[in-house]
Amino acid sequence: MNALTLGSLAVYFVLMLGIGVYAWRKTAKDSSGYLLAGRSLTPSVAALSAGASDMSGWLLLGLPGALFASGLVEAWIAIGLTVGAALNWIIVAPRLREQTERLGDALTIPQFLANRFPDSGTLLRVISAVIIVGFFTVYTASGMVGGGKLFATAFAGVLPDTGLSDYMLGIFITAGIVLVYTMIGGFLAVSLTDFVQGMIMMVALVVMPLVIFFGTETAVQLSAVPQEGFLSLTQGATAIGIISAVTWGLGYFGQPHIIVRFMAIDKVENVPIAGWICMIWMVISLAGAVVVGLSGRAYAQANGLVVEDPETIFIVLANLLFHPAVTGFLYAALLAAIMSTISSQLLVSSSSLTEDFYRLFLRRNASEAEAVNIGRLSVALVASAGIVIAADPESQVLGLVSNAWAGFGAAFGPLILLALTWNRMTGAGAVAGLVTGAGVVAAWIALGWNKAFLGGPGLYEIVPGFAASLLAIVVVSGMTRTGREEVKA
Repeated sequence: MNALTLGSLAVYFVLMLGIGVYAWRKTAKDSSGYLLAGRSLTPSVAALSAGASDMSGWLLLGLPGALFASGLVEAWIAIGLTVGAALNWIIVAPRLREQTERLGDALTIPQFLANRFPDSGTLLRVISAVIIVGFFTVYTASGMVGGGKLFATAFAGVLPDTGLSDYMLGIFITAGIVLVYTMIGGFLAVSLTDFVQGMIMMVALVVMPLVIFFGTETAVQLSAVPQEGFLSLTQGATAIGIISAVTWGLGYFGQPHIIVRFMAIDKVENVPIAGWICMIWMVISLAGAVVVGLSGRAYAQANGLVVEDPETIFIVLANLLFHPAVTGFLYAALLAAIMSTISSQLLVSSSSLTEDFYRLFLRRNASEAEAVNIGRLSVALVASAGIVIAADPESQVLGLVSNAWAGFGAAFGPLILLALTWNRMTGAGAVAGLVTGAGVVAAWIALGWNKAFLGGPGLYEIVPGFAASLLAIVVVSGMTRTGREEVKA
C-alpha cells in the first residue's frame, strides 16, 4: 500500500472530523439544533445530503457488482430509483416541510405522525420508532459490511496486527470515524459531510469509466463480453424480475433518513431548487455506477482478471488503474458513500430513541442538554448493534440494503403519502398501514418468497408490503372515520 494512498485517506478522515467540530461549534445545543440543524439547510446541502445518505456503499459496491455479474438487465433498479426519487421531491418534499413545521414543529417522523393523528399519537410514535430502530440497525450494518470489504480487499496484509481480521478492523475504523463526527456535530455535521461526500462520489463515478475506456493501455469494448445479452435490458429478464427491480422506487416515500432532509430545508420555496440539484446529481451518479459495472466486466475479461466478489470491482479497479494518490481518493469516495448513509441512519435512530422513547416514557421533562446527550448515547448503541450484525464477512451489501429498504418503503411509504395528501385518513388507518406494511415484508422474507415465488423468480418484498399497507390504510380509515377531519393535510 503506497504512502500516498494512505495519505489521501488520512486527509479525508481529517476533513470529516473537522466538519464535525465545526458543526458542534455552530449548531445550537438543543434538540432542534442537534436533530434537525434548526431547519436551516440550504438547497444544495439538503439536495446532496438527501442523495448521498440515500445511495450508501450500495452505489459503489452493490450496483456495480450486480451489473458486473448479470449485465445491463440489473439497470432496472437504477431506472426505478430515478423515477421514485423524482416523485418523492415533487409529492412528499414540499408538503412534509410545510406540515411538520405547522403541526407542532415536529423533529422526527414519529412526532409528525403523532401530531397529524393525535387520537393515535402515542401508539404511532412507539410503533414507528420500533420499526425505525429495528430496520436501521440492519441498514447500518450494510454500510459497515461495505467498510469491512474495502479494508479487507484494498489493505490486505498492510494493516497493523491487532488480533482482528482486516474485515473487522475495517468495520471498526469506519464506524469509529462516523461515530465521532455524528455524536459531536449532530444533523448539521451529517448534512455537511454528506455534501462533501456526495461531490466526491460523483467525481469518482465519472472518472473511473473514463479511465477504463480511454486511459488504459488495453482499450476495452463492452461488446467483447461473451455473455449473451450482456448489454440488453430484457435478456433473461422476467416480468416479475423487472417489476421487482423497478419497484425499488416505491421505497423512497418511506425512507426516514432521506425525507428528514425535506424537513430541514430552510424554506419551502427552496424545495424545487433542491430537487433539481439532487436529481442531476443522482442521474450522473447512477449512470456512472452502471458503467463501472459493465466496463469493469469488460476490462476483467480482456485482461484475464479474476474477481472473486463482484461487489469489490470498484475497489479492484481503483487499485489497478490509478496513481496511488488517486486510488486513495477513490477509496475515500467509497468510504464517503458508506459513511454518509451510516451517519444519517444513526442520527434518525437516535432521534427516535430520544424523542419517542426517552422523552415520551422515561423523562418527559428532560432538559435540552440531557436530551442531546441521550441522543449521542443512542448513536453509539445503534452503531454497536450494527457492528454485531455486520461481523459476518459473507454478508452481501445489496441483500442487506434491499431488506431494510423494503421494510421502510412498505411500512412508511403509503402512510407518509396519504398522511400528506388525504384528509379522510384516520389514526387507526395509519396504525393499520404501519403494522401491515412491516409485517408483510418480514413474513415475505421469512417465507423466502423474495427468492422463489409461485415456482418462478422471487418477487421483491416491497411490492406486496406496499400494496397491503395501502389497502389497510384505506379500508381501516373507511371503517373508523367519524365524519370529521382529524387534521387538515
